[in-house]
Amino acid sequence: MIDLRAKRIVVTGGNGFLGKHLVRRLRENRGCEKVLVVDLPEYDLRDLGHIRRMYDDLKPDIVIHLAAVVGGIGANRENPGRFFYDNAIMGIQLIHEGYLHKIGKMVVLGTVCAYPKFTPVPFKEEDLWNGYPEETNAPYGLAKKMLLVQLQAYRQQYGFNGIFLLPVNLYGPGDNFDPASSHVIPALIRKCVEAKTAGADHITVWGDGSPTREFLYVEDATEGIILATERYDTSEPVNLGSSQEISIKDLAETIARLTGFAGRIEWDKTKPNGQPRRKLGTDRAQTKFEFAAGTPLEKGLRATTDWYLETTIT
Repeated sequence: MIDLRAKRIVVTGGNGFLGKHLVRRLRENRGCEKVLVVDLPEYDLRDLGHIRRMYDDLKPDIVIHLAAVVGGIGANRENPGRFFYDNAIMGIQLIHEGYLHKIGKMVVLGTVCAYPKFTPVPFKEEDLWNGYPEETNAPYGLAKKMLLVQLQAYRQQYGFNGIFLLPVNLYGPGDNFDPASSHVIPALIRKCVEAKTAGADHITVWGDGSPTREFLYVEDATEGIILATERYDTSEPVNLGSSQEISIKDLAETIARLTGFAGRIEWDKTKPNGQPRRKLGTDRAQTKFEFAAGTPLEKGLRATTDWYLETTIT
């Protein structure tokens, strides 16, 4: 087990949604005094020169790589080339330079989008290579998946200590509520709040509501990442999930209730559903580093909704 308190820990994307929560938890819950945030504009991780300068400037013992170009189905469909290139190039160069700079550990976050479109539920880590990802987010998922290959290859050839975590979709206070790039939970919260404020009698949601999803509250995710950083040191990927599955239809109805929106939910069936089901098997995380999510979905949704209302409604 690694004692993180005296380590110099770089968190890429540390000013983002997950990054802010992780940096705070490292400092407040683990007593880490040397948590260093790497983010735009100071360090553009698509630029090799910036990566080398970051390692020379900050001299990290551990790098936790959260930085990513992400979005919902619409953003993935509109930016497949950008989502593939930016995510692949950031991770590949960051890992390679980490090896050259002899850092002690690299923690890379992957994505549930790396799993095949049709995967037995719950998704188990050993099924990761048994098919092609769902088409709308395959470029993003495959870019992240290549980082797993790189970490395993570098461990095999160079003894480089890198681990790969596969979280489901995250949500919570501070999430991205931009309708152009947000994921389903913040998108639905914003739709419902704005419809209620405007007195609208309905909202429109993509697809038919039948797909199921699993969501992990951001505070639970940060604890899982920290536990893995402290305790996990092998090459196999590890799922981080909540073991709570819900249909998009039920999710939309729950969010409507929590926001007080009483209108209709109309389904635009001309738009894609995305992957039919997503639910992770979480036995490996429980066994290897004793991680289990502790936040029930409705409690997390209420906290997220309350945060959005408090920060946007005057």
